[in-house]
Amino acid sequence: MSDERYRKLCAMMAQRGGRYPGMDIPEFYEMARELFTPEEAALAAVLPPKPAPASVIAREANKDEKEISNLLEAMASKGLCSSFQKDGSRLYLAVPFVPGIFEFQFMRGTRTERDRKVAKLIHSYKEAVDTARGPQTITFPANRVIPVGETIRPGSKVHTYNQVSSYIDKYDPIAVSTCFCRHEGKLLDEKGACEKPDDVCMQFGLGASFVIERGMGRKVGKEEAKEILKRAEEAGLVHASMNTQEIDFICNCCSCHCMILKTALSQPKPGKVLYSGFQPRIDPDLCTGCQTCVEQCPAKASTLRGDVPEVDLDRCFGCGVCATGCPVEAIVMVEKTGTIEPPLNRKELRQALERQR
Repeated sequence: MSDERYRKLCAMMAQRGGRYPGMDIPEFYEMARELFTPEEAALAAVLPPKPAPASVIAREANKDEKEISNLLEAMASKGLCSSFQKDGSRLYLAVPFVPGIFEFQFMRGTRTERDRKVAKLIHSYKEAVDTARGPQTITFPANRVIPVGETIRPGSKVHTYNQVSSYIDKYDPIAVSTCFCRHEGKLLDEKGACEKPDDVCMQFGLGASFVIERGMGRKVGKEEAKEILKRAEEAGLVHASMNTQEIDFICNCCSCHCMILKTALSQPKPGKVLYSGFQPRIDPDLCTGCQTCVEQCPAKASTLRGDVPEVDLDRCFGCGVCATGCPVEAIVMVEKTGTIEPPLNRKELRQALERQR
């Protein structure tokens, strides 16, 4: 019975898709048994993709409502489903592994023995899926970069979706949590972890409410949120999110650990599958050839040619890290022609991805 429950869970996680969908391989079952009890696996396999109350889910599962409600609460606290309050009702919904369950396991930033075990099992599963599928070609970007606003040339037309500050001004509540990518890396190998700040990843609106409620992150005010983003920028991290205009999170990514950047960097032309709509412009009269931009570029898009760096736009993310770090302010970000406007929301993004497939 237990094996059948996990097989059904695997099939459902395959339907949910995402960067790492369910795959019928030994590593899935090793990981799933650690994350889900048999009862949780059975319920996760029938959870709806749209928010629903426990009463509806219990009816669909042909189970007692109180029993299902208790189970859903336990799953939400473990990051195995999502939950929020709306119009006085408690709602639950299914989430994929990525983005979703995998990230939820590490956002608290804890370092227990179970955390290390879960990190190893998730890492093994991701490696096994990557090996089984082989190299993946990205035909339409699922994620995008938001440029550092202060680096954009004055007078440029900047859409609100390219302004980090617009999301901070728009949403309430805002949560900050541990970067799950860097924290997973530390759980796997403490010595191999990078020194970038961890407590810089943000969630907005309902996503923030879930993270705050379940103790995966803490609530922050708008001023503190802006200070956190400034600290991330000074550390050379890249603002990244879903490739949509409406977003519910901002990751602040390093190229050594973070999935969004590493996925893009696995492609022949990273700047074609992850970008902001801006590109750097270097003033040769101001540039001193110090190579700070070359060293800090997360995409390794800059090389020194003579006295002035050259930027390979096939690699450049348009993040603004080079401009932020330039000690003589010789770099500004300017609009990049031919950039496709991000889809409005996740529904439109899914449609765009399906069309490309």
